[in-house]
Amino acid sequence: MGWGAPWAAVGKGGSWGVCAPLLLLLLLAAGGSEQRRAPRRKCPFSCSCTQDNALCDRTEGVPRGLPPDITSLSLVRSGFPELREGSFLQTPSLQLLFIENNKVGSISKNALRGLKGLVHLSLAHNHLETLPRHLFRGLDALTHVDLRGNPFHCDCRVKWLVEWLAGTNSSMELGTCQGPAEHNGTRLSQLHPQDFDCITTALVLFQSLPFRALSVEPFWYRGEQHVAIAQPFAGRCSLLEWDHLDGAFRTYAAINGSSPVACKPLVVEGRLLVVLAQLAGGSHVWRREEASGQFVRLQELGPQRIRKPNALATFRVDGDWFLAVADSSKAGATTLFRWGGRGFYAHQALHPWHRDTHVEFLELAGRPSLILASSSQRPVVYQWSRADRAFLRHTDIPDMDDVYAVKHFRLRSEVCICLTRFIGDSKVMRWEGSMFRDVQHVPSRGSMVFQPLAIGNHRYAVLGNDYAYSQVYRYDTRAGLFLPLQELNTQAPRAFAHLAVRQRDFVFAASFKGDTQIYRHVTIDLSA
Repeated sequence: MGWGAPWAAVGKGGSWGVCAPLLLLLLLAAGGSEQRRAPRRKCPFSCSCTQDNALCDRTEGVPRGLPPDITSLSLVRSGFPELREGSFLQTPSLQLLFIENNKVGSISKNALRGLKGLVHLSLAHNHLETLPRHLFRGLDALTHVDLRGNPFHCDCRVKWLVEWLAGTNSSMELGTCQGPAEHNGTRLSQLHPQDFDCITTALVLFQSLPFRALSVEPFWYRGEQHVAIAQPFAGRCSLLEWDHLDGAFRTYAAINGSSPVACKPLVVEGRLLVVLAQLAGGSHVWRREEASGQFVRLQELGPQRIRKPNALATFRVDGDWFLAVADSSKAGATTLFRWGGRGFYAHQALHPWHRDTHVEFLELAGRPSLILASSSQRPVVYQWSRADRAFLRHTDIPDMDDVYAVKHFRLRSEVCICLTRFIGDSKVMRWEGSMFRDVQHVPSRGSMVFQPLAIGNHRYAVLGNDYAYSQVYRYDTRAGLFLPLQELNTQAPRAFAHLAVRQRDFVFAASFKGDTQIYRHVTIDLSA
């Protein structure tokens, strides 16, 4: 049926009359207009939107409900402090993104994820001190970045950005560093990757040993490193080795005793000996029987000479093995023993009646030397005389009373020592031809060990504290000083020692009041 019939019927009834054609035209025109008009675009509150653009002013974040096909977005004068992960997943077609004059202080590394067509990015005039690594990953179309007006802190966190700038063809508008001191006022464009020293190290807890200890002595035996630990409360000296199956340290032998304060292993004439110094029951030398792997007592060490041993040192001079025992008894004398083929025999008495607490062997200007630390006078330096075949007093160390222990180390060709004081200042000193001179003072809080350690190319000094956390210092070649690196929560530490096993480095910390701890030495890239 065509249009004519119905309109004729209406006309015959007299209801529509001559107005019918005009009304039809109006209705058709209205219907056509509804079909041609584009739907009204949704736009979030505080934003104004056109067909391709959105401008948002004073918002509290990236607004929800933005048109998904816009190609340009501007966020200005807003108060939100952070750009979160996936902030622009709703607007994947963006080519131009302006986040300017806001308070943005941090950006998630995935905040720009999905913006594969982004050409221009402006983060100008915000509160950004750094940018997360890989922020621009996947933005292959990016050709222009504006970072002006941000207080960048140009430390290791921005090294990646400097590297990225060196390898990109994008046009950059960059700001100026507001720190640290060495880069303050420098433009980002003037920095180079080699301007950053971002490799640091740390000691990370690896294993705890369920016993208290006083001394830790690493030693080499049959091509591998082992460690001997004196356990005074358990009454034994434990020997530990690396367990290749379990990937941890284990005890493989023990020498029983009474109140051992130190156990010193050494290999003499191919045999493993362990000197066990004790407060009661006498001090002894033990020998390992190769056939059975058991330790048997070889000799009692100077029963009439050793009263209250506190520390041991072993060394070779002119082809002979020597053992020095520091005696802390008020009526005792530090004694030097020489290996005679079947045992150690008294060779020389040193430093009588001074309550010596520690003895350290070292070489000064190529001459074998000993330093004795005492609770009654300043540390004394002895040097070896070949003519007398004995150690003769050379000098003392000034301005250092009540030194508990002395440990030496080398920095290039220089000989240095760490001197431990229980309360006050411990010291680092350097040998200058005829005497030791101050290099650095380090505050002590109940310290009985100030141990230098060399691990790879790094030089450390660990200061144990009974009343606070122990402090790890790392030597800084530019400052010429040991600078704080980290704290260790080891209770009442009495010894620290470095052990290298299977290309890994460990530090043992003997605890007098808690578990003895083993730390793993790790390298950390702060720019990663």
